[in-house]
Amino acid sequence: MGAGKNKTFTLGEIAKLTESTLVGDPQYKILGYADLESASEHEISFLSSPRYTKTRYASLVKHSQAGAIFVTTDSSISEKRNYLIHADPSKAFQIIVEAFLGENIKYTYFTSIHQAAVIHETATIGEHVTIGPNAVIDAYVVIGDHSTIGPVSFIGPHTKIGAHSVIHPNVTIREGCEIGNHVVIQPGTVVGACGFGFSTSEKGVHTRIKQIGKVVIEDHVEIASNCSIDRARFTETRIGQGTKIDSNCVIGHNVTIGKHCIICGQTGIAGSTKIGNHVVIAGQCGIDGHLKIDNGVMVSAKSGVTKSLPKGKYGGHPARPIDQFNRTNVLLHQLETHIHDLKELKAGAKQDSMPPLQG
Repeated sequence: MGAGKNKTFTLGEIAKLTESTLVGDPQYKILGYADLESASEHEISFLSSPRYTKTRYASLVKHSQAGAIFVTTDSSISEKRNYLIHADPSKAFQIIVEAFLGENIKYTYFTSIHQAAVIHETATIGEHVTIGPNAVIDAYVVIGDHSTIGPVSFIGPHTKIGAHSVIHPNVTIREGCEIGNHVVIQPGTVVGACGFGFSTSEKGVHTRIKQIGKVVIEDHVEIASNCSIDRARFTETRIGQGTKIDSNCVIGHNVTIGKHCIICGQTGIAGSTKIGNHVVIAGQCGIDGHLKIDNGVMVSAKSGVTKSLPKGKYGGHPARPIDQFNRTNVLLHQLETHIHDLKELKAGAKQDSMPPLQG
């Protein structure tokens, strides 16, 4: 499926490069990489997690034509195939993919500051910064060394961006926001839009409450495409260090998200909710406002969180402990059978209550 031009690695070289333990022929040549299903005899693939060994991935490994497969230390292996054993097969696979691609991995070929960029005279631009065509850098912006601002992105006045951060094309970062070091923001995301706050009169007329706070994004945060991170009403919305936010998420005003959290796609978090560290929220979850989600909480997909959650695993709408949620689901799946049984019991009871026929 993929390989750099004319690049070939032996399995011995791959084992050394990825710090893996090789079970197989060290001279076997690998010409590319692919997924388990489509890999050919001279391509390498991977099995990412032991928990998949009892699913369809186990069957894919058995029938895959891959010349070698990265696996974990506790995976079952066969003498008929080459294996590379690594604690994190996905990470090892990524290393060899990038080795094949080499210098072909580039998100832009623009370097330095493009002549079509618009930069206010009061902005402070660090060393080795790249600013793409038609990007707009407003007044008193500060951009740290080695950072990149993609084409057609807007950086609002008084915003600060740290070093080694990448702001991809068509990103809007509004006034007064603070972006840390090594932050990645993908295309289409808006940081610092006004929070959704209105006052309603006795006549039902909605009037916007001015949002004068900011957004603070700490170091090593990554935000995927088409997200909205709202500014606070008067303090700050904060995304903690190392947190990763998937595409199409909405983070409301005054929300605080802790360190090293995972927020999956199409999740919405309403205003003023505080989320702890190492929290995992799966896709399409809705989190109500003014709640507290403790450190280490995990919420399954399509859940609705309406109350604060202590540490644990949750699912459902409203979200409840995952064991309770799973038991309820089992009962719901059996509902048709129970209804059928009740109908039979009712019919039998009715038959028993009928008076005997007179002969």
